[in-house]
Amino acid sequence: MELHDVALGRIIKLSDDTAEVIAAEGIEIDMVMVDEYHGWVAEHLATPAFLLINRINAYSYTFEAEQAIGSLAQVRALAVIVYNRVSELTAAYMIALPRELPWNVRVFHDREAALAWLDTQR
Repeated sequence: MELHDVALGRIIKLSDDTAEVIAAEGIEIDMVMVDEYHGWVAEHLATPAFLLINRINAYSYTFEAEQAIGSLAQVRALAVIVYNRVSELTAAYMIALPRELPWNVRVFHDREAALAWLDTQR
């Protein structure tokens, strides 16, 4: 397991092709942060990649970042962990946004269940 601090928060590399992303509390994710995050995924994870998005903190996105955040063709599946109704609604909103590339995404309330689902997507 490797820890990497990036502008949007922390990325934990769990394996060659899987990482957990934890955005910092209270930040607004912008395009500079999205570009750095996408660059990190492209550089550090094997293809296809699998991401665990841990929504333990509250944060927001600029409109441009909302549109771009899931545009990496390298990512095969995203598991999102939510901890309360607000983070669940925010995740549902992000999933519903029209995207150039469709998302293979599922929302979970349990980290182990999320990781187990990611394993099924290989």
